[in-house]
Amino acid sequence: MDAKVLLTTAETCAEFLSAHLDGDWTAKVPDLEMTVAEVVAHACDSVHWYAYDLAGGPVELSTMDAKVKPDSAPAELVVTVGTTAKVLAAVVATSSDEARGFHPAGIADAAGFAAMACDELLVHTYDAARGLGVEFEPPAVLAAAALYRLFPWAPTDTPAWPTLLWTNGRAPLGEYRRLTKWTWHCAPLEEWDGELPIS
Repeated sequence: MDAKVLLTTAETCAEFLSAHLDGDWTAKVPDLEMTVAEVVAHACDSVHWYAYDLAGGPVELSTMDAKVKPDSAPAELVVTVGTTAKVLAAVVATSSDEARGFHPAGIADAAGFAAMACDELLVHTYDAARGLGVEFEPPAVLAAAALYRLFPWAPTDTPAWPTLLWTNGRAPLGEYRRLTKWTWHCAPLEEWDGELPIS
């Protein structure tokens, strides 16, 4: 997982959302206490903070309060998707292999932050699409990049996109019931202890 994949993911999500600017961005997203605009703003917030978290190092940075305004025009929110991704991509691309940053799910490396950002963008674009009453399915290669970096315990014999949705608690997956709790492994993969932190 690298900056290039992150930028491609952001472009994919922004292009999809741009095609639905005339939808109702004040509509509630099913199963979430958020509107379409709020869920897109939340994704941007996450990507934005990952840049600070990676640059700040392994100790939590709690000195700032910066948020994307969900009441912004949909077109402006779409621009923010690409902008926040570019900022994180620049930090990822210029970070050393040893660089680590704070995240509640683990002390992540640059690839972990890039993967979390891709997951945020893909899954929340899916959420936004549901609120807009349309369907979103990204290229399988993008779903797979996030899936296999963040969820080493995920099934490998199922399609990447539905599996990524399953790992994020969005839907069941064949014989696997929908998850009620889930997490990432954002630290380097070699640090995974082999446990299955899902339920």
